[in-house]
Amino acid sequence: MFIVTCMTLTSKILIGMIAGFVLGIFFNSLNLSDTNPINFYLVDGLLDTGGQIFLSLLRLMVVPLVFFSLVSGVASLENNMNLSVIASKTLGLYLFTTAVAISLGLIVAILLEPGIGLNLTTDSNFISPEKPQLKDVIINIFPTNPVKAMAEGNMLQIIVFSIFFGAALRSISNKNNPIKDLVNKITDIILKMVFLIIEIAPYGVFCLIGSLFAKQGIYILGDLSYYFFIVLGVLFIHGLFTYSSLLLIFTKIKPLTFYNSIKPIIFFAFSTSSSNATMPVTLKTVIENLGVSRRIASFTVPLGATINMDGTAIMQGVATVFIANAYSIDLLFVDYLMVIVTATLASIGTAGVPGVGLIMLAMVLAQVGLPTEGIALIIGVDRLLDMIRTVVNVTGDSAVSTIVASSENQLESKN
Repeated sequence: MFIVTCMTLTSKILIGMIAGFVLGIFFNSLNLSDTNPINFYLVDGLLDTGGQIFLSLLRLMVVPLVFFSLVSGVASLENNMNLSVIASKTLGLYLFTTAVAISLGLIVAILLEPGIGLNLTTDSNFISPEKPQLKDVIINIFPTNPVKAMAEGNMLQIIVFSIFFGAALRSISNKNNPIKDLVNKITDIILKMVFLIIEIAPYGVFCLIGSLFAKQGIYILGDLSYYFFIVLGVLFIHGLFTYSSLLLIFTKIKPLTFYNSIKPIIFFAFSTSSSNATMPVTLKTVIENLGVSRRIASFTVPLGATINMDGTAIMQGVATVFIANAYSIDLLFVDYLMVIVTATLASIGTAGVPGVGLIMLAMVLAQVGLPTEGIALIIGVDRLLDMIRTVVNVTGDSAVSTIVASSENQLESKN
């Protein structure tokens, strides 16, 4: 009992992940029918229900956390801190890392040639969502009804309204502003609620991982293992070396210290497969473990959880080459450039859409004339890759937050 009590939250989450994986693989190996009591009451019952409740609690906090933390962060910016400069740095870094990610995915896939000689066909078709026009993308960023945007969880619209509200609140010159004080207090309350939810994270992670592997097992790779491991390798390269290089260039933080500090974020992202669901943990960790000022983190983290899609960009790069090879379609150099530009810019406009990875991939494939039904070929392994892609996404959120904070002298040294 003493050992369990003294364990860090990260250690408890790791134990929950391992225990869930072992239990899930065990249940899957039994080949139970849907009506079997173990499957009905434990897998679909206890594990799936527990995992979904945990995810619901995390998602419950996303909208209020984004709104109040952004309003509080923007309103609390010191007069010598230019909001437009901070926004430009943040957005520029996110778009830059996304462009690097998809370029890296394309280069590695071109060299290793996944899908060559497979001549794959599929009986199922992926119905491509309607591709939004650039005009509509830009217009839809600005909310006509902030309450509706919050009810629907439209993160880009919530962020725009929050920044606007915070900037207006900041412009009020009264030193003792009761509204600003109220917003700060509500932000503290919401963060406290987040910390309470995080305390039960090991149990939620156990249920999520156990349910996933009980249903899918470890045999979901099949003939797509080559594609899977290429994506996995590029995710590892980008997540480790790209962010390490940026940190070494722009900050004084050692990469080993950085990655050791964000372990809670990594475990959360892997188990939830959602940058938005992980955002409360990301915000808490970059402030407490990395020393990023709350003023900066309240702006960079919600924005990153919404538009930073490095992991998804890597998948798009490899998947584009894989599908082109599988259908024996040759792509020109200009096509690859189009893939990079389309995926990078689309990361902004499609950020709040459920299933955004597949929607973005459909847009990219259509842009270069590849059959969108090829997406059906990779859906089988996409769930597992999505867990790892999310880890890369939140690592990017943390790295960019650290870099922006360092550039604004808002990074407290942590020993």
